[in-house]
Parts: sequence; C-alpha cells; structure tokens
Amino acid sequence: MAVDVATRPPVAVRRARVAVAVLFFTNGALFANLLPRYPQIKEALGIGNAGYGLAVAAFPAGAVAAGLAAGVVIRLLGSARAAVAGTLLTAVGIVAAGFSGTVGLFATALFLAGAMDAITDVAQNAHGLRVQRRYGRSVINSFHAVWSIGAVTGGAMAAGALALGLPPGQHLAVSGTVCTAAAFGALQFCLPAPDADSPVDAVADAPAERPGKTVVPGRRTAWVLAALVLIATAGTLVEDAGSSWAALYLSGPLHASVALAAFGFIALVGAQFVGRILGDRLVDRFGQRAVARAGGLVTAAGMGLALAFPTVPGTILGFAAAGFGVATLVPAAMHEADELPGLEPGSGLALVSWLMRLGFLLSPPLVGLVADAASLRVGLLVVPFAGVLVLLLAGVLQGRRGRPGS
Repeated sequence: MAVDVATRPPVAVRRARVAVAVLFFTNGALFANLLPRYPQIKEALGIGNAGYGLAVAAFPAGAVAAGLAAGVVIRLLGSARAAVAGTLLTAVGIVAAGFSGTVGLFATALFLAGAMDAITDVAQNAHGLRVQRRYGRSVINSFHAVWSIGAVTGGAMAAGALALGLPPGQHLAVSGTVCTAAAFGALQFCLPAPDADSPVDAVADAPAERPGKTVVPGRRTAWVLAALVLIATAGTLVEDAGSSWAALYLSGPLHASVALAAFGFIALVGAQFVGRILGDRLVDRFGQRAVARAGGLVTAAGMGLALAFPTVPGTILGFAAAGFGVATLVPAAMHEADELPGLEPGSGLALVSWLMRLGFLLSPPLVGLVADAASLRVGLLVVPFAGVLVLLLAGVLQGRRGRPGS
C-alpha cells in the first residue's frame, strides 16, 4: 500500500468505511431472507430437483448477463450510488420471487435480482477498495465479514418468519424495505464520486504497485487471472451449496425440521464471518497463499466427513467448516485481480467478479441433475471438490508480505 500505515485516516474516510460495511450487510441480508424459503417455494410450485436447480440458476444467470454492465453503471452513477440503486432493484426482484405463483415468474424474478446483485457486488467492492487504499492496510476482508453478518441476520430473520408462519411475500417485503432504507441511509457517508473532478482521488484510487512484484508477460497475466477466477469460483460453489441445497438436504434426506434445516446455511455464513474477521490478521502473518491452502483443506475434510457420515449435527458442522475454509477466497481473488500487472485499473476486479458467477450459474443445475440421477448427498460432493481445487491453485496468491507469489 502506498499510504503511510501510521497515519490515521480522516473522519470522512472512517465514516465511509462504516457506510460500505452497511452496504455489504444489506447485500448479505437481502438474499439470505429468501434462501430458507426455497423448500417452501419448491413444494408450492411442485417441481423436482432438476427443475428447481434450473429455476434457482436464474439468479446467477442474471448476474452473468449483467455483470459486465457494472463498469458502465459505476462510471455513470459512481460506485456508491450504483451499489445503492442495485440494492433497491435486488430487493424488488426478491420480493417478486416471494409472491411468484409459477415457475416462470419465480425464475424471472430471480433473474432480475441476480442481475442487480451483480452490479451491487462490483460497485460495493470497488468502493470498499477505494476506502482500503485510503486506510493503507487491508480492510476488504472486514467488509466481507460484515456481509456474512448480514447473511446470518437474514437467515435468522427468515427462520423466525417461518416459525411465525408468515407468508413468503409478506416477510420478504418487510426485509426488502428495511435493507433498502439502510442502504440509502449509508449513501450520504460514502466517498465522493472519483477522479473526473479530483486529481487526488485519481491518484488514491490507482492500484498501488506491490513491493517486489514485477510486471509479468501477458500470457502469465492471463494464467494468473484464470486461476484467480477458479479460486473465487470455488468459493462461490461452496456458498451456493449452502444457499441452494443445505436446507433441502437437511429437511429431505436427513429429516430435519424446516426451522432446523435453515441452520445449514446459517452455520456456513456464520463460520465464514469468523474466518473473515480473522482473515486480515492471518493473511498479514502467513500470507494469502498459506491461508487459502489451509482453508481448502478444512473445506475438503470437513464437508467430506459430513457427507461420508451423514447426521444432522455433523452436516451442519460440515457446512460450517466449508464456510470457514472459503472465507477469504473471494476477497483475496478480487484484491489480487484489482492490482494484477498488465491490466487496466478495475478490469481485473470486474472480470473476476463476473466470471466467478459462472459457479453460481452452473452449480444448481449440476447438483440438481446429480441429485435426481443418484442422490443429493452425491451432488454435494461439489463442496469437497472445491476445497481440493483451491489446494491446487493457491500458488498464484501472494505469500507473506514482501515475498512475491509463485
């Protein structure tokens, strides 16, 4: 980082950090309110595992379709306003999904929500990296930790709504209104729009050169970028397994109650939060490469054991291990890509954010098809597979501070 770490950031920058944290929180809470409703919606629509997998794949399909538009929207509105506008429209799509009475309407609503979520995701990360550069030290994992808090909160809200017997549409309308209001409240404390009218902003927002990191050839840059996409995708595969299938697996083959089944996802994002809270300190001490490899091992071993010896408590613990293991993967891939030599500023972040969503797009129908052909237990082997993938590819990440990545 180019900023002196001994310098305390100005009040406006510290407020902006809180504002970005609110944006991450609402982004995590919005979708998490919908996820525990999936078994209820699936039953109401009368669809099988494969059909359900294709329907929920509409969310990542929308994200892939709109992902590359995020840069245009950010240039037009600024990253903060783009994130808030995306939050509003994501909430609209999620509420519409809760009121849907047909598979087509359900998928269409998820497509809209996914498209807007992709714009929100890139915009809030871009704004978060602006704040990080002003801090002069890593804070990006803390934003993603707050996202996990939001997801846990949203999942708990949904579990409470289920216990109270609230209809999906009514519950999601309330949660969407609350999250949107919080995002608009945070907007006034975000950093001002960047660079066109502020030379200081232009310099501060330019990615800092890494110590000891030389510019690499184009082919090497392409390989590193591809590996970063796969690492981030491994993280999304695990997150999707928890969001799309944990409740179904626990309430179906393992016969857990609907309310208890919601804790598969809650355990995953709760442990992911713990991993992200610890992430910045662990990365500074051991390097991103070692942290990612350890996380891949925890993911593969934890969920592998849960699938080998299926019980309700063991499966919830398995999802927790997976969430902890992948906690730093997406922030690491985004940060590395944003500062990758040989690419225009911001293009690496946008590409990783866009391409990693292919994991969300391909995972639900793939797991659904395997579940129908064999069992959902077999389909969830995608989680330990993701851990193994990280073990194989983590070498592209940085080692300890001051040592170049391999």
